Amino acid sequence: MPFPDDVIYRINLAWINTIDELNEILIKHKQHKIFLDLPTHRTKPPVNRYTIEELIPTIRNFSNISYFAISNANHSDDILSIQEKLPDGIIVVPKIESILGIENIKDIIDSINANEKIIMLDHDDLYRSIEKNDEPISKFHDSIDTLVEFCNKNNVILLRTRGVIFADD
Repeated sequence: MPFPDDVIYRINLAWINTIDELNEILIKHKQHKIFLDLPTHRTKPPVNRYTIEELIPTIRNFSNISYFAISNANHSDDILSIQEKLPDGIIVVPKIESILGIENIKDIIDSINANEKIIMLDHDDLYRSIEKNDEPISKFHDSIDTLVEFCNKNNVILLRTRGVIFADD
């Protein structure tokens, strides 16, 4: 499926079975910017787990890796512990998936050491966390509104799912 040259490819590492498989994908898309998404504290399948230490050699070998998402970002410590290990120039993107992440959004944003501040919102996981904690479902929309308002006021780019592309490889 052809894409414009300026497309940024997001690779969700939950779906990558081995580092060798990741390397093959990165080689295939070496002309595009890459957005790696590391699923930390993931409980739903698939649950491939990589440590940042396992990923660093690959990250260093591919200068087109521009963004690095960290799932389940609830506190600045979730960001700082990984950010300090990444090569310079990679923008860390916290992935907000819970009410706690939204409540601590200023702390999380302040921990990002890039001029461009970006976060991701995982609507499905936010909804599940609200349900799991027996919070009223109305808290879902209220939380999203709070996050959108914070991002708008603080010049933070908020990435939200707007559709999904399916492919055969």
